[in-house]
Amino acid sequence: MKKWIKIILIAILSIILIGLLIPQNLMMPVVGADNNSYNHETFWYEGWGTSIVHKGIDVFAKKGTSIHSNTALRQTNFATQADAASSLGGIEVAKNRLVITIGLETITRNPNAVAIVMAAGESNAHIIKNALESEMTTQYPATALQRLENSRFYLTKGAASSLNDSVNNYYFRNEWNFEKTERAILTLCKKIGKYAHKLTLEDLQNDELCRMIPNLSLDTVNEVIKSTEAKLKRGSVTPTNKTIYNSGPHHDDIMLGIMPLTNRQLRPASNNVHFAVMTSGYNSVTNGFLRDSLKMTLDFLEDDKIQMVHYPDFFEEGYKHKYDKDIYHYLDSVASDDQYQMNRGFCHRLLRCSVVVWQFKGLEELKAKYREVINVLDNCYDGEPNTPDLQQLKGMIREFEEELVWAYNGVQVNNVHHLHLGFYQDKGITKGVNVERDVMPILNQFREINPDIISVTLDPEGSGPDTHYKVLQATAAAVAEWSKEKDLSNLRIYGYRNVWFKFHPAEVNMYVPVSLNALAILDKSFAASYLSQVKAEFPNPFHDGPFSDISKKTWINQLHDVQKLLGKNYFYENPSPLIRSTHGLIFIKDMNVEEFIAISEEMRRRSEEAI
Repeated sequence: MKKWIKIILIAILSIILIGLLIPQNLMMPVVGADNNSYNHETFWYEGWGTSIVHKGIDVFAKKGTSIHSNTALRQTNFATQADAASSLGGIEVAKNRLVITIGLETITRNPNAVAIVMAAGESNAHIIKNALESEMTTQYPATALQRLENSRFYLTKGAASSLNDSVNNYYFRNEWNFEKTERAILTLCKKIGKYAHKLTLEDLQNDELCRMIPNLSLDTVNEVIKSTEAKLKRGSVTPTNKTIYNSGPHHDDIMLGIMPLTNRQLRPASNNVHFAVMTSGYNSVTNGFLRDSLKMTLDFLEDDKIQMVHYPDFFEEGYKHKYDKDIYHYLDSVASDDQYQMNRGFCHRLLRCSVVVWQFKGLEELKAKYREVINVLDNCYDGEPNTPDLQQLKGMIREFEEELVWAYNGVQVNNVHHLHLGFYQDKGITKGVNVERDVMPILNQFREINPDIISVTLDPEGSGPDTHYKVLQATAAAVAEWSKEKDLSNLRIYGYRNVWFKFHPAEVNMYVPVSLNALAILDKSFAASYLSQVKAEFPNPFHDGPFSDISKKTWINQLHDVQKLLGKNYFYENPSPLIRSTHGLIFIKDMNVEEFIAISEEMRRRSEEAI
């Protein structure tokens, strides 16, 4: 039974109707269509004009949808389009599709019907809270389920974490600790619009959370301010003489999470800084981008603008070399703002990767293959799964992009690692991590590189792509195994988050300053390096634009929270130029090995245990 529940709760906020108990006279919303019009051979069917219909029927309800809405053919909002983008081949395709929507009036027409909602992951906690604890409103369509007495919500502890009962349990149960104090003080500052140093004892005593603080006084506020200063000071120190292993599940995760921190790590020549991407990332490259890239490369070849293919040993040995030169060529062109040469630089690398994938023996064979693949991509439907060779080529495009990003700061290709963990297949949906397949590659790199600092995304399950959580668990397992072989008492683990899930300021112990210069570097390097991602074909449901925009907004908002505790003048009057130039903050949880393993295990438990 427990195993069955665990499997079911892996799904991220899916709403399933379990039968409407009385017959209903429902009509197909497309003229001339009936049940036989569904295509049972493919997942998506485009035979009904401009609509796109799932095999079965999905339930879509965007904010603003009437809670009395009926089943119909409807347009979707951006959030729904973004969620569907990975299946349809990109956001631009999803924007041009209509969906069959089972209306909320249809769902709730029978008061004895049973609606079951299953949700996992802390990122869905606010959705669950709104569905259960808000009045019925078009702002939160799921509140319509409150009409059904037999509705049931099956939740993990993470998905239930924002419910009033869960919040009350956090504060009112178990022993009070300093993290609760920091949360309560910041919550009060934001609620009444005061900076911490302006709070009065009366403000504290009148607040239902703050008055629970043991030995409450104005000294309590001073303790929180001092703790906040200590976190900022800790994040302002640049390590030296360290080997640093920055890891990310996908090719942009390190950049979007901690790039201003990594830029500072790279400044001391005494540091040996590595970047490791745990998955191939091929799912993030659209068929359209690959097709256009192959066409561009073929055009350069037809115009004889790529000389290296004429070298006598290129197809035997030469293609394996000068990867760093490709990077330098491309970035030289970025510096010159020469788009033509940037395109040539990219095509140089694509050619090398093509030879790796298909083992060409000559130029004409290569051209023929390109034409064949272009024809396949021209005739496939958007979002159609690729063959393993195209998946590999897409993954190698993402590898080139990652190498470009870190080369901005002089990192060579040899210090950028691509691990291709085995669980990342079939759009990343697998049963979980495996020791030999997923843990050992990480452990072997730890043994080889011997880092003093390891960074890792500290995302719970269901807080974004499932890949993040699986990489976290694989990394924790690798660290645990490594600790059996050597003394890791001095090893530090930096837990970070980025565009999918956020830390509360009280959860972390390090605030890393972010300057305007760092924000500019993020913008420039993202736009110039992540060629396949600039158009945000697979965007965050909450932002229509590049992921780098979300990172900037996150860091700026995190600074605003800390300013509530320290005051704005703390920053612009500070004797340190680093602090005076701070316009954003990165939140880091700095842990030892035991703390990291314990936190990873707690996340696993919360994801698997139902409330």
